[in-house]
Amino acid sequence: MSKKVWVDKEQCIGCELCVNTCPGVFRLDADGKSECYDSTGDSEENIQTAIDMCPVSCIQWQD
Repeated sequence: MSKKVWVDKEQCIGCELCVNTCPGVFRLDADGKSECYDSTGDSEENIQTAIDMCPVSCIQWQD
């Protein structure tokens, strides 16, 4: 997978939808904000689902 996932922590509200959808990719940091710790931790399809579910659209693909 050549794509990487990026989370805009300033916009993140810490709802944990991405963490619950792809726990192998996302986790909450010490401030309760989502972070991507492994862009290869799940399929692109599942990661895209997490991106689409984000209520504040703070998760994006980066090439």
